[in-house]
Amino acid sequence: MVLAHLQSEADVLDRITVRLLREDERFQFDRCLQEEHYLESSVLVGEWLRYVAELDGQWVALITFSAPALHIKARERWMGWSPRQRARRLGLIVNNSRFLVLPERQRYPNLASRVLGMSLRRLSADWQERWGHPVLVVESFVDESQYRGTCYRACGFEAVGATEGFSRASRDFYLRHGEPKQLYLRELRPRARKRLRQARLPETLAVHEADLAGPCPFRAPALESLLERLGALQDSRRGHGLRHRQRFVLACAAVSTLMGACGYRAFENTCKKFTQRQLRALGCQPDEEDGHYYPPSDSTFQRVLKKLDLPPGTLVTADAMHCQQASAHFITQELGGDYLFGLKGNQSGILDKAQRLLTQQGFPPSGPVGSVCAAAGR
Repeated sequence: MVLAHLQSEADVLDRITVRLLREDERFQFDRCLQEEHYLESSVLVGEWLRYVAELDGQWVALITFSAPALHIKARERWMGWSPRQRARRLGLIVNNSRFLVLPERQRYPNLASRVLGMSLRRLSADWQERWGHPVLVVESFVDESQYRGTCYRACGFEAVGATEGFSRASRDFYLRHGEPKQLYLRELRPRARKRLRQARLPETLAVHEADLAGPCPFRAPALESLLERLGALQDSRRGHGLRHRQRFVLACAAVSTLMGACGYRAFENTCKKFTQRQLRALGCQPDEEDGHYYPPSDSTFQRVLKKLDLPPGTLVTADAMHCQQASAHFITQELGGDYLFGLKGNQSGILDKAQRLLTQQGFPPSGPVGSVCAAAGR
């Protein structure tokens, strides 16, 4: 690509455009990456977008975005994520996986930052249109033995730490390659990092959380106290051949729920991530044949939870999604318990009514509309 006839870098930068790659250009795009990019590969992982930057119809740079890295300690520290949050919200991060400037960079030193900035301004909207969800943070890895990361710093990226020099060889196996890279991170929306580390995402983002749970973050001694509480409940099951005690199944369900699982199959999949020590601390009995500890199946969760009677005085808590008559009737009339539901600002009618009732009964106001208000009943 020759741009010698353009004397001014400002002239070049003013005329740069960035667009998504057309499908009929894919072969040319991939060949350029394989021949010109130092990684010599055009393979992208997961969801992706490919962009070309042009000057008067001629390609001057190629840039790709794809799925983020699975496990990066520096990123998780920067995000302030728990294992559960990382597992459920990783899809809201995107990786700048390839960036190739075709002309000599020395001639147009600001070309890279201009192309990167133009791509980032449209990235989330393009991702929403192509894959059905937005992205809030972008990451990139820079080999500082070859590059200084100047264009990333110029576009507002923050260097948060070096990787440990491993590459993923299979699903759960990594090989050391001895070439650590600097991780750069940038928010695509104001306060994106703050939103992603909240206990609950705004509803517009919560719908895009993955129905997954991370590794169990609780240590075995902390799980034993939960087991003692659940052991006080009477087991209604009878007969021989019961593989799992009720208190173990309930403890597994409770911990899985805290980790974000919802539903019998999700409970089973989450408990498969527990270590042997964690399963033992939750009350699992060793298998008679091999002595190992095994989590309950989804059918076991279903049988135990469907037969569970609430002890007198039990208080059931639930988020704003369950603040409706059907849930309240089920808890009070069918289970004989009490409920404590959350109310949110978008439930304006019932929120206003609850605030009036609480004020009439002598409780202080719960705060401005939009804050959480508690509603309890029998």
